[in-house]
Amino acid sequence: MALALVRQSAAGLAAIPPPPESTTNPLMSRIPYIPLIAALIVQTLATMSAYSIAAAAPSISQELQVPGEYVGLFISIVYGLGMVSAMFSPSFIHRYGAVRVSQVIMVATIAMILTASQGGTLATLALSAVLLGCGYGATAPTSSHLLMKRTPPDIRNLVFSIRQIGVPLGGVLGGLIVPPLVLAFDWKTALFVQIVPAAVMLTLLQLMRREYDADKDPGHAIRAKGLIGPLMLLKTMPELRVLTLAAFFYAGTQLCFVAYTSVHLTSQAGFGLVAAGQMLATYQLSGVISRPIWGVIADRWVPARTMLIVMGFVMAAMAVLAGSFSPEWPWLGIFVVSIVAGATASGYTGLAFAEYARMGGPERAAETTGLGAASQFFGVMLLPSSFSFVVAAGGYDLAYEVIAALAALSGGALWLFGGERRRRP
Repeated sequence: MALALVRQSAAGLAAIPPPPESTTNPLMSRIPYIPLIAALIVQTLATMSAYSIAAAAPSISQELQVPGEYVGLFISIVYGLGMVSAMFSPSFIHRYGAVRVSQVIMVATIAMILTASQGGTLATLALSAVLLGCGYGATAPTSSHLLMKRTPPDIRNLVFSIRQIGVPLGGVLGGLIVPPLVLAFDWKTALFVQIVPAAVMLTLLQLMRREYDADKDPGHAIRAKGLIGPLMLLKTMPELRVLTLAAFFYAGTQLCFVAYTSVHLTSQAGFGLVAAGQMLATYQLSGVISRPIWGVIADRWVPARTMLIVMGFVMAAMAVLAGSFSPEWPWLGIFVVSIVAGATASGYTGLAFAEYARMGGPERAAETTGLGAASQFFGVMLLPSSFSFVVAAGGYDLAYEVIAALAALSGGALWLFGGERRRRP
């Protein structure tokens, strides 16, 4: 009798369905840490090398006898070439592996630093921007390829938002580390010291290749038609078109803040170089802190698309306020504007790339995020350089009003044509 009861109880327990995955696998245990941390570091180091030029812009402009606003042209070159590499990189990722392409990004970063720090002329600065841009565009496609296959759908916004921390984190490090090094030594030394972490990361990535590049396809053909494959997705995916348009203007707004905050505050608001660098770091740090918060909110409560709409209107308001900065503005007011602008204009990208990856799925995440990166780089290529011309023609207030209008119109386009549906797996 006892044996029969034991057997009956065991059968009953076996019939009970297992708890949901979220119960048996807590959030922290389901995050793909190794590829996430690797992608985060690669993005951070590559971004820091680019933003270091912006942080050191006053010193560079003084030594080379050029207007500080010309730093926007450096950023435009990096992201202009990044647009091309973002579109081309998916074919190389499928053939050689995402980790191998990440190593190429680190090589491009080291080449940029060496060229800029050893040359010290406008020509070598332009060449260094070209070298970095050739690898920079692959950062989003490589990380998306690694993460999409290993991330549960219900934490996708969080994971991609954490990955995107690399962009503002690179800006934070550039804003905090570069100006003191410039004052202690010079801007060339401030760049040169960044070679060490990039070389270390290049070596560590080699240890990942066997496992994380196991899905590479050596027989994958790299043809001209395949290189522009991401563009073809715009024909068949209407929601991708709207998001791509909005991301174009959001990214341009983001980089106008990054590229011109230091120069704007030193020339118009009476800030010193270090204080302006700290305010730029505040903007970037706000983007760092806000991104995972936005990711959790989008995964649990508010649709990512709705959040992207609101962010467009808020960053527009912050741009209008930034355009009015002057010595009469209180330090606290500029600080608050920097925080809110960073949380929106810098904080939106994790949600955007999570949306791009969702649209592409595990097999086409590199293509859709490559398209997303290209559209944002295109905005970065055009808006900062255009910003410098508007500043020359009508001042900072007019230039910030223009990008505010573009950001607001982008939020309106997402609202009217992109839909506000709840995105759940």
